[in-house]
Amino acid sequence: KIPMVSGSTNPNVTKIGNYMFRVCFIDSFQGSVMAKFALNSLKKTRVAVLTDVRQDYSVGLAQFFKEYFTKNGGTVVAEQSYSSGDQDFKAQLTSIKAANPEAIFVPGYYNEVGLIALQARELGITVPLMGGDGWDSPTLTQIGGAAMEGNFFANHFSTEDQSPIIQDFIREFKKRFNRDPDGMAALGYDAARVLLDAITRAASTEPAKVRDALAVTKDFQGVTGKITIDENRNANKSVVVLTIKDNGFHYVETIAP
Repeated sequence: KIPMVSGSTNPNVTKIGNYMFRVCFIDSFQGSVMAKFALNSLKKTRVAVLTDVRQDYSVGLAQFFKEYFTKNGGTVVAEQSYSSGDQDFKAQLTSIKAANPEAIFVPGYYNEVGLIALQARELGITVPLMGGDGWDSPTLTQIGGAAMEGNFFANHFSTEDQSPIIQDFIREFKKRFNRDPDGMAALGYDAARVLLDAITRAASTEPAKVRDALAVTKDFQGVTGKITIDENRNANKSVVVLTIKDNGFHYVETIAP
């Protein structure tokens, strides 16, 4: 019975107990948003999926992507898998290339994704890659370089958003850590502020009172957007889609729940 406020996207986190809260969207939404983006914004109906089978995060995102994509007129033309720590993805990518997809969904983490992009381009695959918030790290472009250009991923906020709360956060973060904040930094900051706000409203640090205050959080203005906690202790949040250009992450669009 100790309140926890998390920036984790796995749907099961808040199901553990009624003291568990989150300040971010969940993977079912993130996966369906990228499927919607592929269909509506990129106009792609034939997509391959490359999943990290050792990561529940990747498996879940792939599942939610495929469900939305196929229900709404898309075709998954190839499915391949790899394991975290792998270095060679050419066999999977060769098989994917043979299926002639219009895009590839790679819901993994940045270390492997950078290598996957490099090897895809080496094999002559030119279609865009898409992913989730696990891509969000400067390491992605350090590994993938030019191979990451023109690809897309879902994230929690954009550093290009000019709203004062975001620009103030970026300025303070850079002053302290000498780099741009990523989505996890922004979520950690929002989680701490939402908890502090609940303690303030409860006028107490007693766990049950803080829990009850967290449960009625409404329209809290965070760096990653307005945070309203629903009956399942999840945040009702938009997804920001970013593209990679000139080694930077640039805003494309916001997709609401």
